[in-house]
Amino acid sequence: MFAKLFGQFRRPAGQIWRQGDVFLVPAVALPTDATGHRPVLAEGELTGHAHRLADPSKAQVFSTSEGLFLQVVADSATVVHEEHGPITVPRGTYSVRIQREYHPKEIRRVVD
Repeated sequence: MFAKLFGQFRRPAGQIWRQGDVFLVPAVALPTDATGHRPVLAEGELTGHAHRLADPSKAQVFSTSEGLFLQVVADSATVVHEEHGPITVPRGTYSVRIQREYHPKEIRRVVD
């Protein structure tokens, strides 16, 4: 029951990558309801800049009921953004998480 409710916490041990407000967390597997998504992990609401794949042939972004996932099929893939340094992640599957912040009236996404 715990694993079903909190499955996102059952992940392999490993490094978590961060680029600005985007986190890539290693995942056990891609959810079964995954559908292809354009090669963008997150878009900046204020600047219009995007966290995106430098080379979409090396990885693919998937949309699922649990959120976005990144699956790197090459030895590594690089995520770029105009305001942050690039990050390179090794082959594997990652859950894409967006940082949130507390506000007295709500918990909201960080606006990049």
